[in-house]
Amino acid sequence: MGREHALISRVVACMTAILSQMDDSHYSSYLETFSGTTDLVDFLMETFLLFKDLIGKHVYPSDWMAMIMVQNRVFLRAINTYADTMNLKFLNNNDFEVQLWNNYFHLAVAFITQESLQLQHFSSTKRNKILTKYGDMRRLIGFAIRDMWYKLGGNKICFIPGMVGPILEMTLIPEEELRRATIPIFFDMMQCEHTVSTHFHKFENEIILKLDHEVEGGGGDERYMELLETMWVSFINTNIYPLNQPPVHLRTCLCVCVCVSLLECAVARPLLRPEVEHFVTLVKGLLVRLLDYRAVMSDDSRNNRMSCTVNLLNFYKDINREGMYIRYLYKLRDLHLDVENYTEAAYTLLLHSRLLKWSDDQCSPQFELRSCQTQRQLKENLYDKIIGHFDKGKMWEEAITLCKELADQYEMEVFDYELLSQSLKQQAKFYENIMKILRPKPDYFAVGYYGQGYPPFLRNKVFIHRGKEYERREDFQNQLMSQFPSAVRLNITTMPGDDVRLSPLQYIQCFTVQPVLEIPPHLKNKPVPDQINNFYKSNYVQRFHYSRPVRRGPVDPNNEFVSMWIERTTFTTVYKLPGILRWFEATDMKHTTISPLENAIETMESTNDKILTMVNQYQADDALPINPLSMLLNGIVDPAVMGGFAKYEKAFFTEEYNLQHPEDRDKLYRLKDLIAWQIPLLGGGISLHGKRVTDDLRPFHERMEECFKHMRKKVEKEYGVRDLPDMDERKSTRPRSVLRSFRQSVISICSLQGSECGTPTKPYPDSGLPDTVSPRTPTLQRSSGSMSMGEEGGADGEVKLRKSKKKRKRSSMIFIPEERDRTNTLDSKRLSKKQEFRSDTNLSEPCQGNDSLTNVNSRSLPAITGLSLSVVNGSEEAESARSRRDSKSMSVCLPGDRTADRRSKGVISMLFGAKSNKSEQQKDKSCTDPGNKNVSHF
Repeated sequence: MGREHALISRVVACMTAILSQMDDSHYSSYLETFSGTTDLVDFLMETFLLFKDLIGKHVYPSDWMAMIMVQNRVFLRAINTYADTMNLKFLNNNDFEVQLWNNYFHLAVAFITQESLQLQHFSSTKRNKILTKYGDMRRLIGFAIRDMWYKLGGNKICFIPGMVGPILEMTLIPEEELRRATIPIFFDMMQCEHTVSTHFHKFENEIILKLDHEVEGGGGDERYMELLETMWVSFINTNIYPLNQPPVHLRTCLCVCVCVSLLECAVARPLLRPEVEHFVTLVKGLLVRLLDYRAVMSDDSRNNRMSCTVNLLNFYKDINREGMYIRYLYKLRDLHLDVENYTEAAYTLLLHSRLLKWSDDQCSPQFELRSCQTQRQLKENLYDKIIGHFDKGKMWEEAITLCKELADQYEMEVFDYELLSQSLKQQAKFYENIMKILRPKPDYFAVGYYGQGYPPFLRNKVFIHRGKEYERREDFQNQLMSQFPSAVRLNITTMPGDDVRLSPLQYIQCFTVQPVLEIPPHLKNKPVPDQINNFYKSNYVQRFHYSRPVRRGPVDPNNEFVSMWIERTTFTTVYKLPGILRWFEATDMKHTTISPLENAIETMESTNDKILTMVNQYQADDALPINPLSMLLNGIVDPAVMGGFAKYEKAFFTEEYNLQHPEDRDKLYRLKDLIAWQIPLLGGGISLHGKRVTDDLRPFHERMEECFKHMRKKVEKEYGVRDLPDMDERKSTRPRSVLRSFRQSVISICSLQGSECGTPTKPYPDSGLPDTVSPRTPTLQRSSGSMSMGEEGGADGEVKLRKSKKKRKRSSMIFIPEERDRTNTLDSKRLSKKQEFRSDTNLSEPCQGNDSLTNVNSRSLPAITGLSLSVVNGSEEAESARSRRDSKSMSVCLPGDRTADRRSKGVISMLFGAKSNKSEQQKDKSCTDPGNKNVSHF
């Protein structure tokens, strides 16, 4: 009869009624009618299967509770009666029937876990009625399972690991006495397998697998975790009490005999103890993460689900459970794709691909990639998906790396040139995207979750979040508060005290932090376009700064810079961003203090970088509006707006400050050098502004030019001249990319010896430009496009030039200093000096290595447009050294002047060709280029 038969429920009711009328004598008489053992075994197995089927899916409606409970009571009595028969006839080794016992255990577990017996889901009234009339049948069958298990003896190994899952499902039922009765079965299983195999790996693997599925399905709670650990401690502490006298809390347990046997086992098998300790720690750690994961699965916060998923996959990775690890990788991938986090989804899949090899070994099917038979096919399929995600996330650098790996396989291993050509075309497109497509830099936010009201994976921890494109802090914070509507917003940026951390409430702290640039080794000390360099300012970052201004010492109301110190906190995340999440925990926080002078140096560096970056953008794109450039330049050159470095002069360039701070001599030279180099940068920007300004803004531009003239006159008089020819002379004869870097038309001076910190000692620049240069002549005559440098003292002036690795390298590139870990920020708002100061202090790294500033020869020299650069000395105390000055020059060509281009290449070739003639001089020189072993000195 099928379940759809009209009479099925009536037939089951008749069978139930017959069984309910039978007493023990009826059962005995009926079982004796079976002539042979085989017939009895068949009857019992078929009965167990029938009961299991009827229990798993009742033939009665779910609200027929009385009929269902009567059926359960009758079946329970029959199961216990048949269990006695099994003990009598099928327990000995000769008569032991593995399949029969297996069917019994599965039937008993199905009975105890059926939905109709889960009293915790019922109302209190209904639950009390069931307990009064029928009792808790779960306890009865659970104790029976426990007793049957311990009667198996040496046959227990036949049910490991098959019965681990069903027993686990039974122990997860939230009934205290049932758990206490059945949890010891796990320890008995470990002991049994360890006796046979000297380990219990099968048991451990199975319980981890089943625990994941059961807890995710709703089983288990924190009390189960506590009980598991408590009972283990009771078992393992054999030295606390005699073996025949268990502790009081164990005397009340229904499994005292099991405890005593395990204690005796622990004494007899000392090697088992550390393994069981490790196992309990493992299960506890897994339960903590699984319970957190289950708690947030119904939560509206997708971020919490992602965090818990990552916690689980990291756990499975640490314990080397690859299958579970991959399972949660794809769960995380799906969460990212739902909110279009393509970069994070790509990094997630990349973790799976790293588990595979470029080989033809067979691999198990993984989710939607079941069509892949070999690891090579699966890895190639994954790479295609990952590259697509990286492309959508504008992470073309990562996509190029994978394209290169695929191209190598197509070319050298599988020889598929058609796929090779497609890969190379895709790679070329990514290179083009890097140079042409604008990628906005995301902001980063530090978020602290304080208070005991948060789950353990957030409680009293700080995370660095990566914002989305153009996402403001206010928007991010509002979205964050919507996830925790009961949380209190902290308006401080310092670490809160214990009163907040130990509070039962929830507190959220959010503020913006600045990523610290970490230049890749292959880009250090090399000419790199802005489009490439800017990418690393907000990607592959692991350290972040937050700077807070504080007052120290007496406050000068007319000059706040004297007493303005900076307290800087450096956050280090556990992984680099971006990664498999948009946030990572900050595991290390360091606090440093920046002096007012060091802060002034950083502010000037940041300002110069702002000018250079903006001029770069306007050089590359004629469609940009002129307003941001106007505001930036006018805010610096207009005395009514700026105050600028005039405040620094009053604060630091005084005899009193020199006497009080003799250790800051090098830093003062550096600050002067930065001020001097701001003039040619401003000149270039104003020249560009003059070409782009409209007629209605012409008076504004003329006013700005007038202010700049006064400013330049004062700076050149005080700090020397940094001179640039007119930028109008620069013309391009070749097509330019939309965002071709301004710095690609730049020569950066790597070193300048003689004048301390490159501060010139000559009041006016030399003129005179070389037209021709004799081959292999160390000293070059000046000509158009030359760079002249002076030096102080008896030593000859030196100019270091790095030789390009490519013969046809463009002569207009910028060198990235290795020590400059700062970010360039475009500030289009006009700020008061106080606001500008506080903004800038949060943008750059503390000044390090100041003791060597005089030896690093004007590291503050910016990258200047590919025109001639003349550096002359202007300090009065070095006026007597002018006669000893040996002027040297370097010709720089303009992209638009092909004749000058050829002349420049010849000059540079001569310069580098003179290395062999100057090898002895090179040994006596202390200035060495770290990026070039063969440095020529002239």
